[in-house]
Amino acid sequence: MKIGFFDSGLGGITVLSEALRRLPNERFVYMADTLHVPYGTKTPQEVCGYVKASVQTIMKEEVKALVIACNTATSIAVAELRKEYSIPIIGMEPAVKPAVEMNRTNGKRVLVLATPLTLKQSGYAALVSRVDDHGSVDSLPLPELVQYCEQLNFDRTELSEYFNRKLASFNLEIYGTVVLGCTHYPFYKEILKEVLPSHIQLIDGSQGTVRRLKQVLSERNLLASPVKAGQSQEEHVTFLCSSQDEAYIHKMEQALEIYTEHEKIYL
Repeated sequence: MKIGFFDSGLGGITVLSEALRRLPNERFVYMADTLHVPYGTKTPQEVCGYVKASVQTIMKEEVKALVIACNTATSIAVAELRKEYSIPIIGMEPAVKPAVEMNRTNGKRVLVLATPLTLKQSGYAALVSRVDDHGSVDSLPLPELVQYCEQLNFDRTELSEYFNRKLASFNLEIYGTVVLGCTHYPFYKEILKEVLPSHIQLIDGSQGTVRRLKQVLSERNLLASPVKAGQSQEEHVTFLCSSQDEAYIHKMEQALEIYTEHEKIYL
């Protein structure tokens, strides 16, 4: 059986890449809701309907667990999905808690970058309220970054100018950690590191999400046996999209290759 991954577009590939690294024996099916990307500018009601429809398609693949690899979709739909399906469903939330803990001793602030819809959700406000004892968390919506990613636009000059423009009103010296609160955003870690002061650390929710996935699979005795010798990583992933667009399927394969190579810098 496979592990399902869902996102509105290419963003969840940053989480899938981590899963491929940590769970090399598993097979995955990744679905992107290409008919409705981006989610960050839609209404909660629209997003909930889109997610439910896509998950119905994923379930036809006989998945044993599902990762909602999208912070926006998680905040809006994961509770309802867990009521409808008996398999483990792992959601995501911006990595605010570990970011706050990283800064406890240095007095620095945390800046969360996310989509407008994620930042507007009551779940995000509750998360910050729960973990931010000293009011050290600030937020910045970056809706355009999803579209850059969906276009596989990694032009350093254009993206550097974009980040500098968005961050111009912030005194970056007072921040110790920047949270990448949308799964599309880690594609731009390298460019962000060039734009931000060298003391700022970047953090996202991929590692914590995959650790939780592995823990749940282990607890339920659902971990796959070792793969046969010679089986390639490409055979482990099936890509689907709601538009049934072959060009986008190729784009997902390309994005996984780009991100996997990119991540080797940080491992």
